[in-house]
Amino acid sequence: MQQILDAILAGAHLTEGGAQEFAALDVPESYRAALVRKDEVDMFEGIDSRAKDPRKSLHVEDVAVPELGPGEALVAVMASAINYNTVWTSIFEPVSTFGFLERYGRLSPLTKRHDLPYHVVGSDLAGVVLRTGPGVTKWQPGQEVVAHCLSVELEDPMGHDDTMLDPQQRIWGFETNFGGLADVALVKANQLMPKPAHLTWEEAASPGLVNCTAYRQLVSHNGGQMKQGDNVLIWGASGGLGGFATQYALNGGATPVCVVSSEDKAAIVRSMGAELVINRNEEGYQFWSDPQTQDPKEWKRFGARIRELTGGEDIDIVFEHPGRETFGASVYVTRKGGTITTCASTSGYMHEYDNRYLWMNLKRIISSHFANYRESWEANRLIAKGKIHPTLSRTYPLTEVGQAALDVHQNAHQGKVGVLCLAPEEGLGVRDPEFRARHESAINRFRGV
Repeated sequence: MQQILDAILAGAHLTEGGAQEFAALDVPESYRAALVRKDEVDMFEGIDSRAKDPRKSLHVEDVAVPELGPGEALVAVMASAINYNTVWTSIFEPVSTFGFLERYGRLSPLTKRHDLPYHVVGSDLAGVVLRTGPGVTKWQPGQEVVAHCLSVELEDPMGHDDTMLDPQQRIWGFETNFGGLADVALVKANQLMPKPAHLTWEEAASPGLVNCTAYRQLVSHNGGQMKQGDNVLIWGASGGLGGFATQYALNGGATPVCVVSSEDKAAIVRSMGAELVINRNEEGYQFWSDPQTQDPKEWKRFGARIRELTGGEDIDIVFEHPGRETFGASVYVTRKGGTITTCASTSGYMHEYDNRYLWMNLKRIISSHFANYRESWEANRLIAKGKIHPTLSRTYPLTEVGQAALDVHQNAHQGKVGVLCLAPEEGLGVRDPEFRARHESAINRFRGV
């Protein structure tokens, strides 16, 4: 890997002749990767979810480079990032991801590669294309890329209107092997997108999953179809998902109502331009009076606070991802005919709400799970144009990937937590410093620079 890294650091791959030389470099037989082990899936049995420690289950080891198949690419990963799916994988909840790999492995002799006694995790990357498989024409070795995490086979008709509906749709690095928290990753070529030239490797890697998810959930015709003037309730508005949802609301002419858990997080969303902010801890909302019973009085108090902030208006779109803890309140505060879009359930999957407030007021619940290639491309294009910015707050080396995942598990972070893979230090990979200078403060907002 050192020859490959030296070539990237020297910029040799950026010239025509250099790209040819880069393509001729040998791909190593093994590489360093963050993984979980199949023989450890029961290691946290009997332990409360919050007490499960990813530092114990995530290992950094050398593994064999996988065989490159048709329509695929090997990428030298300079940086990656932590998403909540890596936290789930690391604590083996709600199920072990080895079940995903086993089912994928039964699909074909080629997919059998993914069914291994270890799972290389990670659903983000920024890096350089090393090799492409048969049939790949758009991408060549030496190109600097980021990857979105939608893996599809597209052999079924269902996937050809919206690829998210492909029966074989999977999330790379979560439901497939050979993910991005490693020095090399295996991706489908149709996961690749151009790396934004003004960003560092770690900044370019960090938007991926959450940026594309927020775009589909809030902006796309497959999601909330947000329009100018909409009031958008954003839970966790300074977090990995919420930080992008807040930007999309502001950038699209909507009014975000940002829910955060501390004054530090409130300061971040205000610095983006959000004016309507609710500190849920300071205002003491308790939507559940006990683990089995919700408190509708708290829904009403929350709704009254929203109306106070908006001048008497209700919420047009709720950007939902906490799940069980907040879903009853989300349904209640949405306006008649409004929309609740949900993409996750970080506080629990068994949602409960009073259906009278849904059906009698013609509200809609829309499920949203990542994004298709077109939506991902558009979301990445907005990053490249400086319309939407990374939310990177802190970066760890790959050797400390367990701590990075623990930060996200314990919500001890702002925005996104990055991970350096091949990149030896932060700050590398900027190809357009002049454009970067115009957006420096926004790029660094979550790092407090």
